[in-house]
Amino acid sequence: MSLGLLQRAIVLAAVALVAAVGALALTSNRGDGSAAATAPRSVPAPNGGWYTALAGSRGATADAERTTCRLILTGRALGVTHPLLPCGAMIYIEYGGIELLTEVIDTKLKEPGRQFELTEVLAQRLGLDGTQEIRWRYARRG
Repeated sequence: MSLGLLQRAIVLAAVALVAAVGALALTSNRGDGSAAATAPRSVPAPNGGWYTALAGSRGATADAERTTCRLILTGRALGVTHPLLPCGAMIYIEYGGIELLTEVIDTKLKEPGRQFELTEVLAQRLGLDGTQEIRWRYARRG
């Protein structure tokens, strides 16, 4: 092995080591042993409260329904559709005193006049029937 090739191999190994240490640092627990330390937290709206929006169920999921976020939904899927929030964005939804953490799974609304559409299972867990005003907030890790 030539000296130049050996130097490249050492540099690549060092880069891989730094990347591995960085990945471990980003994904490691905070050290207190509780899941709550890494659970997403609710981020209040600018006035300290919640955003409001009209939401309704997107209906029963078709067999192997594919979303614009490149997910394949099942009848047990939990998530929301929003035309502007990015796929995978974590948000808290609150309705009827129940607050649940969920994520954006689609960006194409099925019905006009709504800002959010909830999977049928999520709508049922919240007790949401028809189109109703919900409250929502962004979520952030740790």
